[in-house]
Amino acid sequence: MAVVWLDDVRADDLELVGGKGASLGELTGAGLPVPPGFVVTAGTYRAFIEDAGIDDELFSAVEVDHEDSAALKEAHETAHDLIMGTPMPEDVREEILDAYRSIGEGDAFVAVRSSATAEDLPDASFAGQQETFLNVQEEELLESVKACWASLFSERAIYYRNRKGFPHDKVDIAVVVQQMVDSEKSGVMFTCHPSTGEKKVIIEAAWGLGEAVVSGTVSPDNYVVNRENGDVETATIADKKTMCVRDEETGQTVNREVSSDKRHERVLTNEEIARLLELGELVEDHYGNPQDVEWAVYDGEVYMLQSRPITTISEGDEDAASDDGKSTNAGDDVIMRGLGASPGIASGRARIVTKLDHLDQVAEGDIIVTEMTMPDMVPAMKRAAGIVTDEGGMTSHAAIVSRELGVPAVVGTGDATSTIADGDIVTIDGDKGTIREGEMPEEEQRQPVEEARPKTPVKPMTATEVKVNVSIPEAAERAAATGADGVGLLRIEHMVLTLGKTPERYIEQNGERAYVDEIVTGVREVAEEFYPRPVRVRTLDAPTDEFRQLEGGENEPREHNPMLGYRGIRRGLDNPNIFRLELQAFRRLFDMGYDNLEVMFPLVNDAEDVVRAKEHMIEAGIDPEKREWGVMIETPAAALSIREMADVGIDFASFGTNDLTQYTLAVDRNNEHVANLYDELHPAVLKLIGDTIETCRDVGVKTSICGQAGSKPKMVQFLVDKGVSSISANIDAVRDVQHEVKRVEQRLLLDSVR
Repeated sequence: MAVVWLDDVRADDLELVGGKGASLGELTGAGLPVPPGFVVTAGTYRAFIEDAGIDDELFSAVEVDHEDSAALKEAHETAHDLIMGTPMPEDVREEILDAYRSIGEGDAFVAVRSSATAEDLPDASFAGQQETFLNVQEEELLESVKACWASLFSERAIYYRNRKGFPHDKVDIAVVVQQMVDSEKSGVMFTCHPSTGEKKVIIEAAWGLGEAVVSGTVSPDNYVVNRENGDVETATIADKKTMCVRDEETGQTVNREVSSDKRHERVLTNEEIARLLELGELVEDHYGNPQDVEWAVYDGEVYMLQSRPITTISEGDEDAASDDGKSTNAGDDVIMRGLGASPGIASGRARIVTKLDHLDQVAEGDIIVTEMTMPDMVPAMKRAAGIVTDEGGMTSHAAIVSRELGVPAVVGTGDATSTIADGDIVTIDGDKGTIREGEMPEEEQRQPVEEARPKTPVKPMTATEVKVNVSIPEAAERAAATGADGVGLLRIEHMVLTLGKTPERYIEQNGERAYVDEIVTGVREVAEEFYPRPVRVRTLDAPTDEFRQLEGGENEPREHNPMLGYRGIRRGLDNPNIFRLELQAFRRLFDMGYDNLEVMFPLVNDAEDVVRAKEHMIEAGIDPEKREWGVMIETPAAALSIREMADVGIDFASFGTNDLTQYTLAVDRNNEHVANLYDELHPAVLKLIGDTIETCRDVGVKTSICGQAGSKPKMVQFLVDKGVSSISANIDAVRDVQHEVKRVEQRLLLDSVR
């Protein structure tokens, strides 16, 4: 038989129905509320590949070096094409369709879920490596089953099985077909703390389908429940901006905005939490060990969608929690959540910074907690073990600087400055975006430079250069440790803003020479660290709202949208006195022997801007024929004017994708009402980039990217395909980008000879 019903499945049927199927069968047999369904057996998959004669070719194709990303991708593609291109036997097709038609009214929406025979085991969790398809109906069912089979050979699955020593030809895959729960709310539940083993139930909940919680696309509510008395010890209510739902017209799973009245509303009632606690106890008692449970609520009923052992609790963890339920480890309670903006875990004493004069109170190893960071906080940020902010996102000052310093950071918490008390000992997790009470052992905290240093000693050799972005001189050592080919973007505005005064006020009080010295000192630190690798330095590009926060800022113009206003080269050309001093600093550095410096002008629109900037270079004593110089492509106008700018004599053009995207799509990336429309991979943005690269290749001008998108694999693939000269990535992404570039270049070489 190709199909067995969940009612007839038990735990010892693992080889027949896989880990997920066996678990659901056990839950069904135990009388727990599980949606009805059936399993396309693992034997059906095995017969499919053997009867079709593709098994030997399949297993041979995936015997690759799992550390070779290009080989992994090729293995996955070969296996996928073999399975999807092989017809399913007619008798199997009919048996699956007959089973489907007996669910509900015969036209039910179902979830089609992979269930590998080496999945959800007590000593290893393979969960999440194979595919799941939601809201499937009859016409897509058979192809969805085959896609689940093919997902047994995803790149991640091949890699993980190799690492765990599971032979590919010994692992089969079943497919669970289960009636969809059109959930109003859903989430996950850990019957014990997943890290410490402490006897507390951790529940995460969000609106709509559970896919949003499991995939991490939404920050869910977090509830910590005392198992002894059922009390909710903490309830962290998140800002739930989106949810997964079934589109009533198309039947497809889509993301929708959560209505304003529900975004900050608590998802679970006390009665629902009590029911989950009850079911969690039953599940754990049934299996005899702590469980990770997926659940959903529909029409007032709680359904169990999956249960697997918690594999993250190490031996002795449960004993580490004392009898009174307290633990000596950090993280008994999640105080609050935000965005994990800079990776790492750090513990320290919280210092609430609401005024700049509070910065003197920040000692070595403290955790800065502030509304948002500003450039003049950088010295204190260097001393801190971690950063927490009320406001900001992944491209905020706090996020960028923290990543470059290697300091863990959690941003956008909402109200950390009022929730955390000054002097509290807290642990922040910059990967997960959590803040917890208590202290993490010192040996588990990270050294910033060593974390940036590649763990694999051999640097991937690529024709496309991979450089690194640097915002502050203090990050130079850590940036250089990545093995990058140079610096694709060194911003001088952070050096200027750190002075705490507008350039005009600083010069008024200290003189022009002192201002030039500040720039020379900062740039020299990076140029020296990277020499002879090139360091591309961008002239001042700070919007007026950042200057307004400084001494002397009262003289700054007030603009409705400073990102569209008086900044970049337009400010430099309008106020040449300050611009001239920046160029003097570059000339002094060239005279000192730092011939690895390259000058870059931001926010140019056309050739006229470039001609005027070039004239100022010559006046400052910089020979544009001997020095490398170029422009940022941040506006559609600049992209469309690239040939004329090349005629003026630029050596390179570098894409600033943050600005290019928001100016092309008319989307303010800091405006939460339209932030979901911000997409650096939008076809219009890619066309501007691709056409610019093509023109630059024609006229002998180098191209690069230094925006945030340069660290994204899909953008890397696009750029290398188009022939970009270099890619500049964030410090923590350099080695990943190097490997991605190598993989794409190898594919292009293979394609050229096939």
